[in-house]
Amino acid sequence: MKVRAGGSALAGLVLVGCGVVVAVFSDDALPGYAGESGVPRVTSERDLPELPLTAQELSDRDHKRMARAQAHFVQQCMRSYGFADFPLHPGRPAPMSQQVTMTAVSVSPYGIFDLGQARRWGYGFDPRRTAEWDAEAGPKGRVPTQREDEVLHGYGTPVGGKAGGRGREVPEEGCDGEGARRLMRGVEDEERLLGYVARRTQEIDRAVAKDERVRRAFRDWSRCVEGKGFKEYESPVAAFHDKAWRAGRKDGNTVRGERELGTAVADVECKKKLNTVGVWWAVSNEKQRAEMRDNKAKYAAVGEDRDRVRATVREALGEALAEK
Repeated sequence: MKVRAGGSALAGLVLVGCGVVVAVFSDDALPGYAGESGVPRVTSERDLPELPLTAQELSDRDHKRMARAQAHFVQQCMRSYGFADFPLHPGRPAPMSQQVTMTAVSVSPYGIFDLGQARRWGYGFDPRRTAEWDAEAGPKGRVPTQREDEVLHGYGTPVGGKAGGRGREVPEEGCDGEGARRLMRGVEDEERLLGYVARRTQEIDRAVAKDERVRRAFRDWSRCVEGKGFKEYESPVAAFHDKAWRAGRKDGNTVRGERELGTAVADVECKKKLNTVGVWWAVSNEKQRAEMRDNKAKYAAVGEDRDRVRATVREALGEALAEK
């Protein structure tokens, strides 16, 4: 099946990429159902045009490149303290590495679309994907020594104090903190860059969910699912987050029982039949476009900081490549 199709209504913890279809829609008030102006017919994620605020956020590719750049900065810092063989991606001590962690899974903000997936995995995911995600995270190097850890995190040393390495003063929060600061070099407002668009998207999502056009679409969808013999849900979001699907699980996956699989199939069939997502998307598009018109200066400022970070990342990754 990571949440980024222009909203966070189903923010869970794999990103199902949303295909982009070039489309032009009117600014006129949107009617309720497909076939009328402004409402695309959506039967799969490939039919979903990108929402306006999606392009205003740092992408998944950006975040991966930022992590690589920051790791390079941290490694440079550690080498400057005499740790010449400090790994780019250090491992964790055994007790930490053996901790059970929840698998990071998320879906399109509109839920699942694929009937094959619904029939086999319900609201969960193929367990084999866990190994793929671990592989994508890349291999880990050796665990830092105690002296390295002091400099890496600034542990056991007052700010500006000395520890390990060559007896130099350790930067605040160690080389880890120094790497984060170098990544954000030149950024005017880090909090705005990393959080403004996401917060506004969440607020708009809540407004969209209260819009009568969407509420009507959800009611029709809910009656359809109930008509197929399953529980009445307020929305596809509520169906996805039903606690019964994940009861007793610690890995983020679902139990995939008969009830879950049946509900997931009904969910997908009803969304496609009624074009629930087409209406949902159209109202989101309308409100997001209005949001950007009303706050041009703020989005311009976010864009400038986004460009600064991308420039820093390009420079860092160029350096890393040259050092190999």
